[in-house]
Amino acid sequence: MTVNDVDGEHNAPTVTVTVVYHSVHGHTRVLAEHLADGARLVPGARVHLVELRAEDVNAGRWRDPEVLALLDRSDAIVMGCPTLMGSVSAVFKAFMEAAFTPFTTQAWKDKLGGGFTMSASQSGDKLSVLQQLAVFGAQLGMQWVGVGDMPGNNWSGGSRDDVNRLGSWLGLMSQSHADQEAEHAGSRGDLITAQRYGERIARLTQRWVNALPYDTPRMTEHEARALSASLRDTSGAPAA
Repeated sequence: MTVNDVDGEHNAPTVTVTVVYHSVHGHTRVLAEHLADGARLVPGARVHLVELRAEDVNAGRWRDPEVLALLDRSDAIVMGCPTLMGSVSAVFKAFMEAAFTPFTTQAWKDKLGGGFTMSASQSGDKLSVLQQLAVFGAQLGMQWVGVGDMPGNNWSGGSRDDVNRLGSWLGLMSQSHADQEAEHAGSRGDLITAQRYGERIARLTQRWVNALPYDTPRMTEHEARALSASLRDTSGAPAA
């Protein structure tokens, strides 16, 4: 990628953001899709959504040279998987171990990184997964981007549909009921948070790669609660 590579529609230099994830029942896929949608809001962002498949794991090691090549040329890599028994999923762990080559060559050094996870329980030890992802990114020399939103659902007027309702900043957390299908994945607030996180990462990637101006969006606790309340007052699909 060079600064001469320009998005003609928006007259903006391009960056490549890849969201790579594993999903067991489809719930994490919904989160990944909303995160990618948020990244696509940024002029010049070329966004790829890559699902890791169990059939690409052989003898415990994941292998897909085309995906690794895409990640090598990406400017930002956002990683996600469900939290299973307090850890990343087996397929995602196999992918992490397959990244030994970019580790030895420092191919991902100074790319921006981010992480997200989903579980059925309110806690489910999701922080353990985000810590695994952040350490993985650190070993690869990546620059980690956390969630930038104020916490939600932490007062008597809060709701499950608040932005950042689980109060996570190392990465994105979401929760889905175990007895519901993927179309009910997360909550409205979770999906809004995913979109906002994706947009945040893409905008910071433009700043990091192309030195584009970036105005840090800031919000007071009162403004954050007003935002969450406005989401509860509207119907339809989540919007950024």
